[in-house]
Amino acid sequence: MKKLLIIFVAITSLATAQKKDIALEEIWNGSFSTERMNSLNSMNGDFYSLLNFDRNTKSTTVDKYSYATLEKVETVVNSKDLKEINYFESYAFNNDETKLMLGVDEEQIYRHSSLGVFYVYDLASKSLQLIDKEKIQEPTFSPDSKKVAYVKNNNIFIKNLETSETVQVTSDGKKNQIINGICDWVYEEEFSFARAFEWSKDSKNLAFLRFDETDVPTFSMDIVGSELYPTQQVFKYPKAGEKNSVVTLHLYNVSAVKNTKIDLGKHEYIPRIKWTNNPEILSVITLNRHQNDLKLFAVNAVNFTSKVILNETDKAFVDIHDNLTFLNDNSFIWTSEKSGFNHIYHYSKDGKLINQVTKGNWEVTNFFGINEKNNTVYYQSVEDGSINRTVYSIKLNGTAKKRLSNASGTNQAAFSKNLNYFINTFSDANTPTVYSLYTGEGNLLKEILNNKKLSEKLDNYNIAKKEFFVLNTKNGAFNAWMLKPNNFDANKKYPMFMTQYSGPGSQSVSNTWNAANDYWFQHLAAQGYIVVCVDGRGTGYKGADFKKVTYKELGKYEVEDQIESAVELGKRPYIDENEMGIWGWSYGGFMSANCLFKGNDVFKMAIAVAPVTSWRFYDSIYTERYMQTPQENPSGYDENSPLNFANFLKGNFLLVHGSGDDNVHVQNTMRLTNALIEANKPFDLAIYPDRNHGIYTGKNTRLHLYEKMTRFIEENLIRKTINTEL
Repeated sequence: MKKLLIIFVAITSLATAQKKDIALEEIWNGSFSTERMNSLNSMNGDFYSLLNFDRNTKSTTVDKYSYATLEKVETVVNSKDLKEINYFESYAFNNDETKLMLGVDEEQIYRHSSLGVFYVYDLASKSLQLIDKEKIQEPTFSPDSKKVAYVKNNNIFIKNLETSETVQVTSDGKKNQIINGICDWVYEEEFSFARAFEWSKDSKNLAFLRFDETDVPTFSMDIVGSELYPTQQVFKYPKAGEKNSVVTLHLYNVSAVKNTKIDLGKHEYIPRIKWTNNPEILSVITLNRHQNDLKLFAVNAVNFTSKVILNETDKAFVDIHDNLTFLNDNSFIWTSEKSGFNHIYHYSKDGKLINQVTKGNWEVTNFFGINEKNNTVYYQSVEDGSINRTVYSIKLNGTAKKRLSNASGTNQAAFSKNLNYFINTFSDANTPTVYSLYTGEGNLLKEILNNKKLSEKLDNYNIAKKEFFVLNTKNGAFNAWMLKPNNFDANKKYPMFMTQYSGPGSQSVSNTWNAANDYWFQHLAAQGYIVVCVDGRGTGYKGADFKKVTYKELGKYEVEDQIESAVELGKRPYIDENEMGIWGWSYGGFMSANCLFKGNDVFKMAIAVAPVTSWRFYDSIYTERYMQTPQENPSGYDENSPLNFANFLKGNFLLVHGSGDDNVHVQNTMRLTNALIEANKPFDLAIYPDRNHGIYTGKNTRLHLYEKMTRFIEENLIRKTINTEL
């Protein structure tokens, strides 16, 4: 027996000697990065622009390209030709593309917000004009290009580019109290925008939101830094059930120099404002606190009246999107889940339904735009299977649907402003990103960029094929993928490591190219682990019922599904049911902790990175969307909190958090730490000083984290090498 085993291992080693395993260092030093196109900006006509950096001259340029030929037409601006600045980090055109906004010295605030110094560059005179001597936020050209609105110190200002005069629109802005024109923390994080002001089409009015966060509870974090004494980051953070900012809508008339507050009736949130094609009509979306009653208002900027033109309600929640698009006649495109699946609808300017543009038991996942010359709508959907994304066109009346992207996998389109062309970004689990140019009719013109060099490089490594399948359990049929060790032998048993996120509407099982974690999973597979991912109930792109089943019970059905999936997979002869682990980050960390505690007879180990440990600690907008408030739904909060099941811990547990996490506060991990101590349960803990939710800033941070997690897996999931046939 022993001799046979030695021979088997020797033969296996010789077979794989020609290829090498992925090393953790290679993942985090960028060895497997894909080549990408710079983020392009669609211009007027058949042109686009790119921000480029010349390493030889160390200059930054904005270059103009033709969609038809993909050739550079001209350099719009070169930093080496500018006397005032040596470089710029961002740019934005005005409407007629005669001016550019150039940003320098930009610094990130939160996920979507930043500060910077900004200049206006005039293409004709080749001159620069400084907007403000201090750092500002969100400078935005007026449609007539004569003015720039921006925010400084929580107040709105308008600079006249012709006279260089600046008018202060608001004066009550104050940190941690009043914000004008910029979102508070929770709006920025959960409604995904930072700039909260919009110019009317005729440049006569500026609509903006005012946030009064005076009564919002304050959260503070110690920042260790490098000095003798730490500092504190103090900001307003409304946790579930606590007071939110009081948000109001205002209209500023530029010529009258007058602010008017608009009455929108009773509401909790104003997640979107957008001017229609009628310069006197502003569209405004409001939500109640439960986020299941959405109203679309038409606000008249002349008489300041408001009228509800669309009202959408749901037993659970209504998602906010950016697909609202006004046509020339002010009728509008809207997307909704009201049929049970997300689809495109066409409404009149008064909110009367004209028709449902797309239909079927599948989801529209992106709306790209409408070409009104030929009444053609462009969109992305999962019609090719819920793990895929495909680009389609369809007539506004719902006829003549056409598939525009060819291959099955993940297709994302960047359309020209006039919708005559689009650049398609394609990848699948076996194909690194490919950029190709198409006409608006779906004719492939040219491949722009591929990553064949990366594919050739990976040919020298032990790469396991990602196998997609549907896992049937007693709770349902779930999308899943599996990586098997390179020299997989069906007669052997392997430890299984599960990865998941599981949050509402999310998707972890998708037919797309590798992210950094996928290379980590390849590393683990090469070491002898089977790696599996399962999207259970509550995840997205399979209809509203599948997504919303977890309403008011976050962590109940998702945990049941991961545990049941592990049990089902453990029945397979090549998986060792006694050697199974699970991990996750953020929502996934909440899940992995719960799975280890509640599934202590199934999972032997778990890793939770930056986990929510009680939804009572997380922000109001996200949490209450799915849970209502703790006051209304205490059992939903507590019966699925890892804090209340710490005494169930039997296996090995690694808990990781960044102490500077402004999103999921380290408080979550400290509370779970206390619960585990009180239950006298051994566990491992790693705190990364001052790191935020992503735990990536600083030298070797990610490498250190992934080496730690890899060691923990290797120490706690045993790889058995005995062949069951010998």
